[in-house]
Amino acid sequence: MSWFPEKRTQDSWVHRFCSSILKCGPIPNHVAFIMDGNRRFAKKNSMESAEGHLKGFDKLAETLEWCLHLGIKEVTVYAFSIENFKRSRDEVDCLMELARQKAKLNVCFSYTSREEICTAMRELAEGVEQGLIRETDVSEELLERCLYTNQSVEPDLLIRTSGEVRLSDFLLWQSTFSVLSFLEVLWPDFSIWHMYAAILHYQRSYAGIQDAKEENHRLKDQLSQESDKESILQETICSCGDKDQSEQCCHSDKCDLDLVSLRDKLNRFVGERKQREEEFIQKLNQKRDAFLENKLPARVK
Repeated sequence: MSWFPEKRTQDSWVHRFCSSILKCGPIPNHVAFIMDGNRRFAKKNSMESAEGHLKGFDKLAETLEWCLHLGIKEVTVYAFSIENFKRSRDEVDCLMELARQKAKLNVCFSYTSREEICTAMRELAEGVEQGLIRETDVSEELLERCLYTNQSVEPDLLIRTSGEVRLSDFLLWQSTFSVLSFLEVLWPDFSIWHMYAAILHYQRSYAGIQDAKEENHRLKDQLSQESDKESILQETICSCGDKDQSEQCCHSDKCDLDLVSLRDKLNRFVGERKQREEEFIQKLNQKRDAFLENKLPARVK
């Protein structure tokens, strides 16, 4: 059975025309959705909560088809946070069963962003303790690579339905430079016109977001270079071991501080740091893959 509905909304000439117009501008590579409003939709339509969630998954299937048609390469959806386990047992079981039957994309289950960031920080601390990385290796970039989404690009556009104007602990780190679109529609009522409006909002904000990203990358590169240079100087300055009371080198003429030597040491240091980081991330991913392999087979059948 196909995920996609037999009736294709975008097949009308109006939708084909609108899609063609939007494709003349930048299209987000990665879109994240907070699919909010299933329970309110069910209540409004005198349904059980489970039926509201089923309508929500049907809407996700339709939305994925729109994304595919528009050229959006990656989608992440917030289907179930850790806080959702406080709901009734029947509702939780229903959501889990729907996920087992339907979910085969980026779906955040049993997730909060604060827990994700804390886990990443613990992984870094353990890496330092085990000697896999140095304390000076810890940076924003390395922390980002310890997040659960380390194999995905950051979302360009984040859409939340239901009229709520908050992120609800979803992709807090990753959405720093995302365009946010908060829509006054319950998720099962989300239409292709809402999708078009969100992408148009993204296109209007595109230039400013790109400028902010470039400036952030420039600052991160600068900080990384300064940190590497500082580490090299700490290892190099006064290797003779003779310092005065101000901790300055007493024999600077004897210390190997010429520019060529420093450049060579810096290049070697950066190469060694990157190798440590790659090996650390590889071990981390292997650990997480092993964890999932142990957990998933018993549930997904």
